[in-house]
Amino acid sequence: MATATAPLTLLTAAPCLAQGVTGSSIAGAAPLAIAVGAGGFALLAMAVVRTLTRQSKAERLRAAEQVAGLRALVDEYEALLSGTREVTVLWTENADAPKFLGQVSAVLPAGRRPESLLNFNSWLTDAGATQLAQLVEGLRVHGRSFNASLTALDGRLMRANGWVLGGGAAIRLRPAFLQTDVAPTIEASAASTDLASVRAILAVLTKPAFARDARGRLMFANVAYLQLAKALGKSGSETAPPELLDGPLLKQHLASCKTATEPTHTDVSWPGQGSFELVEFAIGGGMAGYFRPEQDADSNQNDIGLSHISGIIDALATPIAIFNANRELLQFNRAYAALWNLDPKFLVLGLDERAILDKLRTEGMLPAQVDYQTWRAQHLTSYTLKVPRENPPWHLPDGRSIKVISAPAGPRGGVIYVFDDITERLKLESTNKALSNVQRESLNALSEAVAVFGTNGRLTLSNPRLSSLWKLPTNTLGQNPHIDQIAEACGRAMPDDGATIWRDLKRGIIDLNPTRSDTTGRINRADGRLLDYAITRLPDGQTMMTFLDVTESANYSRVLKERNDALVAADVLKDAFVENVSYELRSPLTNIIGFADLLAHDEVGTLNERQRAYTDYIRASSVTLGVLIDNILDLASVDAGIAELRPELQVIDNLVEKARAGLSATFPEISGEKPINLVVDIQDRLPPFIADGTRIVQILYNLLSNAARFSPPGGEIRLSVSSRAERMLFVIEDEGPGLTDEMKTAILTRIDAPAGGGRQRGAGLGLAIVKTFVNLHGGIITAEKREPRGSRITVNLPRDSAMAAVAE
Repeated sequence: MATATAPLTLLTAAPCLAQGVTGSSIAGAAPLAIAVGAGGFALLAMAVVRTLTRQSKAERLRAAEQVAGLRALVDEYEALLSGTREVTVLWTENADAPKFLGQVSAVLPAGRRPESLLNFNSWLTDAGATQLAQLVEGLRVHGRSFNASLTALDGRLMRANGWVLGGGAAIRLRPAFLQTDVAPTIEASAASTDLASVRAILAVLTKPAFARDARGRLMFANVAYLQLAKALGKSGSETAPPELLDGPLLKQHLASCKTATEPTHTDVSWPGQGSFELVEFAIGGGMAGYFRPEQDADSNQNDIGLSHISGIIDALATPIAIFNANRELLQFNRAYAALWNLDPKFLVLGLDERAILDKLRTEGMLPAQVDYQTWRAQHLTSYTLKVPRENPPWHLPDGRSIKVISAPAGPRGGVIYVFDDITERLKLESTNKALSNVQRESLNALSEAVAVFGTNGRLTLSNPRLSSLWKLPTNTLGQNPHIDQIAEACGRAMPDDGATIWRDLKRGIIDLNPTRSDTTGRINRADGRLLDYAITRLPDGQTMMTFLDVTESANYSRVLKERNDALVAADVLKDAFVENVSYELRSPLTNIIGFADLLAHDEVGTLNERQRAYTDYIRASSVTLGVLIDNILDLASVDAGIAELRPELQVIDNLVEKARAGLSATFPEISGEKPINLVVDIQDRLPPFIADGTRIVQILYNLLSNAARFSPPGGEIRLSVSSRAERMLFVIEDEGPGLTDEMKTAILTRIDAPAGGGRQRGAGLGLAIVKTFVNLHGGIITAEKREPRGSRITVNLPRDSAMAAVAE
């Protein structure tokens, strides 16, 4: 203490000393002051450390004393259990072998090892050993507590109680004559006890007890029995007690007692008094029994309840966990452990929920939280709940979503958690929502107006087109109006016929006849709009109505109909024209040809060169005009479907010669023009050819004249005829400018080629008639360009056109 007070004395005296110190000496005294302060601080720190050290030693001593006290208390409990006339067998979760507490000699013969208790056949009858083995198995495997009476090999009655203890199990075995269980004593010794002794034993019982004579009538009841009878509204005395069982139940119970060789057990209950187990057994000269309240059926009611809960929740696929008021884990099922993927060595009964939450957070199994401590504290408020609460879903980092329901565990506090993995449900809801949005967008994009009405006549679904088509306010449709309200709104928007139209449509909407059919129709509104509508009944009883504005399409249809009528009229005029062509044109043409031939002869006089040339022009043009008239008539007959072929055996040389003659008449030598240079090449020994000769001549003539028109004067035109397999080929080649794409199209269709130079004459019907007649013979026509110039047209016909026509 002297050492510690010296610096303090200096510090105290420092103000006094400072009064006599000048300013110049203060700077010299500064190091001394610093040294003195540092020394004082070191001494204070040393004192604090010594104080803390003494406190730490005292705490360790107190902890050691507490541990020693707890160990002594455990030893006292074990000594107390060892001194009782019973044996307790404990199975703990981490122990490999069970632990035996109490006097084994109270159950087993002297000198037997404690492990012999589990060999039930060594000290119980066969029936008792089998029963106890089944009960123990149910306890350890399924958590089912039990309370049973068993008969030992020496004839003693043994009581066996089993219950779930934390993560393990326990059974207690004791002889039935212990003072802690007087009622079973009667069961064991009543058969050899006189009635007076039985009455004495029954009188001291706190449970309702009674005795019957040999005829089954009540002859004695204790005070507890009479109190129960009074509570049930029945009166009696000790020697004349009332029956508590009524009617059929009493008769059934007495019948089972008469035939039973062991005590009978019957469950009974009365409103306001609870449930009891009626135990009745034989005694000398009659029977005796007692009512045992259900809450006394086992010495640990909570363990029984938890064992039943354990068996129930473990069978559920829904994750469940139960914690007591101290946040200790009481029960959980396999689904809970699997949900959080917790190690069985970690997840043990008695574990604090906060430790579970912390471990889940460490492993990234909890929702991401900015302030985890606040979130955990909020979650733990579940222990204060009075009614169940559904918490917001937990969205876990692994993508799962968990719904958590918290509920009070009971009057003693605690909480029950029910977890539901709603990941798939949320996905389905999201998919359904997306589909609904797509359907909504598709519905809004329709050009049709859609309206769906419920069975009550109210609008349940519509699209914007309905509003625009019927001039209805959007906010009105959004309020699910009744069809009458829609009719009124349409009447205001379209006074002429809006309300009338919807009143007519209403009949199809409110018709609930199950046999009704869908209807369609067209509405012609007063404003000139044409609407097609359809009323369709939906499977859920609702009705869908669609409207389509067909005003423009109806106008198009009307225009097309008018044009079609005009075409039909023109076709009629054409037919009339064709019918008159033969007479109206041929008669003057015959006169022209006749007078031209007359002028060409010397009988009417000699013509000079110019006059003769003019006469030849007249004759050639007349021949061409006659051919055109024939072509027109032929095309008209084909279009009318009355053209027919007359197939006959033909001579190719004659057909070619007729075509050459027609070509010469059409292109005569006039005014020194070079004549047509036609080269004919016919294959030798051609097979027979059956066709319509007139049509073949027309085909060859038109193709040759077309080649002549586009060939230069004096140009070579070659006609080749050959046979290939069952086909006859006619090939016309020229030295004209060649075929363009437009000319190919003209040859393959009924349109003549456009003008392209050369001696172009004709009305443009030659190639059209060629294509038609080739098709009638069942042949094909192709056109191609020659190199370096010219064109080639090939007509491919069957050798027997009669057979081809039959095949078609």
